[in-house]
Amino acid sequence: MDFRLGDVIDDYCVKCRRLTNHSIVSLIDGAAAKVRCRTCYSDHDYRNEQAPPTKKELAKQKELYNAVLAGVIPGGIPDVVAVPDVVDSAVPVPEVAAEVPAAALDKKKKK
Repeated sequence: MDFRLGDVIDDYCVKCRRLTNHSIVSLIDGAAAKVRCRTCYSDHDYRNEQAPPTKKELAKQKELYNAVLAGVIPGGIPDVVAVPDVVDSAVPVPEVAAEVPAAALDKKKKK
């Protein structure tokens, strides 16, 4: 189905927390990209009429993800992951001024 700007479609509104009528605000390749709720007038991405997952569902996904990682990583999941140093010594790092000039502080107090 080809959509046009302003067409009315159903979608889940995050602000209203329910399925409501929405107007299409923007299109990408003929599909709705952004919509505006016709009840509360908030704009958001088109969600294909699907509500976001609940906290209970997210906790279950996290538990399953950690179980998979425990099987892949020997010794379980590390508490702290070491990040290698990737700082290039050829790129100069700008120095940060240690103190704020007194003139700048005076301007802030006057406002």
